[in-house]
Amino acid sequence: MVLSDRDIVRALDSGRIKIDPYPDLEKQLGSISVDFRLGSTFMVFEHSRFSFIDPRNTQSIADAMRTIVTPPDEPFIMQPGDFALASTMESLELADDLLGRLEGRSSIARLGITVHSTAALFEPGWTGTATMELSNLGRMAVALHPGMRICAFSFQTVSTPVMTHYSTKLHNKYAGQVTPRASQLSEENRLDLAQATDE
Repeated sequence: MVLSDRDIVRALDSGRIKIDPYPDLEKQLGSISVDFRLGSTFMVFEHSRFSFIDPRNTQSIADAMRTIVTPPDEPFIMQPGDFALASTMESLELADDLLGRLEGRSSIARLGITVHSTAALFEPGWTGTATMELSNLGRMAVALHPGMRICAFSFQTVSTPVMTHYSTKLHNKYAGQVTPRASQLSEENRLDLAQATDE
């Protein structure tokens, strides 16, 4: 069941959904969602320095990305075809019977900007900021201003509280993040390889 605005407010009041800083409900609360704002930290690929990324090599991923922190009152410019990781200003914490879904805002999409490729589901027990996978699909550069409403979270109840919170499960690679975090796929591959060797 998708939570209505009324249910979202109740969940915020009871602590089943925690958003920090607390949202301005007059501006950020929709009928079934809460808008989250764009943070000021971005990660971009250094494609001019590296010809490819090896997802099995941690160093390959780390070296291929550069972190940019935009100064106050300056936008981050996304050129056509650009890809960047960015985080929300707000952090989110979910109870063990709620999941969150991140979606782009229509007004942003109409400029050619998508905010996620696949990472739209936030499991029960999630805690941290949301990392967005920003892409400019249009033909014109777009200025993205930190603090602008960039995405929306809706919330659903699960059939029963989960046995394992996201923050405590074995392969939770992104729990507690406060800034964008590069892909941790190499860590997943390392753990899978170690498990296969043990067997």
